[in-house]
Order: sequence, then structure tokens, then C-alpha cells
Amino acid sequence: MRDSRKYCLAATVGALLSVSITTGAQAGTSTSESPRYEPQMVKALAKSLAVSEKTAVERLDRQAQQQSALARLNKDGIKTEGAFFNSKGTLTVNAPNAKTAVTIDDAGLNARVPEHGQSALHRIKSELDAMATKQTPTGISSWSVDLASDTVTVTVNSDKSAAARAFLKAAKIHGDAVRVVRSQENLSPQAAIAPGSEMTGNGYRCSVGYGAKDSDGRQYLVSAGHCIMHMRDLEYNGKQFATRVNTRFASGKNSVDMGIAKVDSDDSITTEVDTWGRANVAVNGSERAAPGADVCKSGRSTHWTCGKINSYNASALYEGKTVVTGLGSSSVCTEDGDSGGAYISGDQAQGVTSGGPLHQQCNGKVNSPGSSWFQPLDDALSHYGLTLNTN
Repeated sequence: MRDSRKYCLAATVGALLSVSITTGAQAGTSTSESPRYEPQMVKALAKSLAVSEKTAVERLDRQAQQQSALARLNKDGIKTEGAFFNSKGTLTVNAPNAKTAVTIDDAGLNARVPEHGQSALHRIKSELDAMATKQTPTGISSWSVDLASDTVTVTVNSDKSAAARAFLKAAKIHGDAVRVVRSQENLSPQAAIAPGSEMTGNGYRCSVGYGAKDSDGRQYLVSAGHCIMHMRDLEYNGKQFATRVNTRFASGKNSVDMGIAKVDSDDSITTEVDTWGRANVAVNGSERAAPGADVCKSGRSTHWTCGKINSYNASALYEGKTVVTGLGSSSVCTEDGDSGGAYISGDQAQGVTSGGPLHQQCNGKVNSPGSSWFQPLDDALSHYGLTLNTN
């Protein structure tokens, strides 16, 4: 197959979240005549913020500049306690002390000294992860570090089970470092099962994620682990294009939702994300965007949807039995069949769709209200020792 062809990953178990197709991402510009950002993303962002497209581009530029300034501080050895974008697109950097806050301010960034900070919050979350691994807290939907509120946020669907009550009791010991939110959402890795679908494998369907290569140049598809779990051969339009190599997802066990498949020698994964009828988006890297950054995803069910990144190192309980850790959370709307699909911010690949609320219905628009969880791409690339294919 030629690299102009789209590939979709075949998917995984029962009600798992589905995913996206092909690679690709948003394009930055290679020439002065080309737009810096994919026009349809700019248009969608402008509409969601009720601003002009010029203002939307300026917002994306400011976010990129602020993240570059933060990267320079980190390279210079300045220790920080995490960073996040607010609703206005301003990056706030957590400082461990007042002296470091001054250094951050001098770099042109907004600094604050939080009561708790990223390190302390992640220690609390790790305690909750360990507890959930020993006894599944049925009724707890998710728990993650929310830097903006300086808390570990625990989302609760029901506290009727003894394990859920014990989990909440352990969480509340940490006082105002933990925030409990009530919700009616039941999360599920979304993979719609539809025999005969164009993206198939062993009776399952998902969406294709990103292409990457190892040190010897061998090509792999990086996808959601639950999409690859039950599939050996991945097919596109009834023809095999990749073979499963590894998955770190196991139903009913403590899991990470990443997996890879080796791409057949006569096939390829393109370096442009399919935006479903709009101009495709070129992938130019995989630099992780800060919480609050704008992000879009491509997937077979909901196509091109956009929102914001909420947090990283989030944990979720899928189908009441599988604890999945190391996720990113977002306000991007997804449905069954989107799993494995590509998330991109600007021209930087962010991850692949992992899960979302069971029976969530998106309204068909780019900015459909909703939520989803994704497997960060940089973690998957690092674990498997791969390099992202870029434009």
C-alpha cells in the first residue's frame, strides 16, 4: 500500500474505546507561504472560543512560546512543580519556593508557589493507585492530579461498595489535597464491535494511531493496548497491514493502555492525521503539551473533535474491573470505535484514544461537549524505544 492510504487499527475487547485512523497530525509550516497551523483546527478553535481566527492563531503562538520558555528553564536545571494553561491560554508554572518563582517570573512566565505541588500530589495518587491495584474500587470512575486546583481529583459514580468507601476514606486523609467530585459517568475503553467494518481484526474495530520506527528502521504502529489485546493480524479494508507485537493492557488487571504492531513491509502509516474531509495535519514532533492546551483527535466514529488537555498521570477504572494508569485526560468527545485514534496539539502528536464515558454521544460537531482519556504518545515511544515518524 502507498503512504497515501489510511490505516486503522483493529481493536480490542468488548466495550472498548475505539480509535483513530492513520497518522498524521497537524501541520506547522515548512515555508513562509504555508499556514503555521491546519486551517480547520484554527477555525474550530476560533469558533469554540468565540474569537477571530487571527486571535486563535495568536493564542496558539503564545502557547508555543510559553512552552518553549519553560523548556529552556528546565534545560537550565530550574526545578519546577508542574505547569498548566488557564482558560485564557496563559501558562502558570508551579515553583517549589519563592526564590525559584522569581526566576520563573524573570523568564517572562507566570509563577506561583502552590500549597501542595506536583510532586506531593503524584505521591498521593501513587498511594491510591497501589490501593486500587490490591482491591478494585468499584464505583470510583477516575482519579488524577489536577494542577490548576492543586489537588488529586477523585471522580465517584457510587460509593456503595466497601472497596469504594475504603478508597475514599484513604483519599480524604490527605485533606484539601484531595477533591472528590460526584458524577454519573461509567468509564469504558471504547471499541465498537462491527464485523465487516473497514478497520478490523478478529471481529473488533478501532482507529489507527501513529507510525514509529526502531533503531534498525523497522516500522511499527503505536496504538491503544486494549485495541491490540485480542488481535494478532490487523486489517484495513480486509487486507492485513500489521501484526501484533506487544500490549500492556490486560482486562481485569492493573494496566497501561499502550501497544504496538509491526507494519508489513509493503504497507506504511502516513505522517499526516486524517481530519475527515478537511486538510490533513502533518506531524512534526511529539513534544507534550501542558494541561489546558488545545488538542484535537481523529477517530473512525466521531471523526475530528477538539477540546483541551485536562491532566496527565490520570488513572481510570474501566468497566468496573480494569485499573488503567498513566493516562492523559481531556475534554475531547469520543465514542465507541475511536480507540487508538490520534491526538494532536498544534503540530505535535500527543497520544492515542484510550477510553471515555460509556454510551457517550457526541453531537457530530468538532467541539462536541464530552470527555475522554488518552495514552500519552511520548510514554509509549519511550517504553518501546521507538522514534515517531514525522513529516
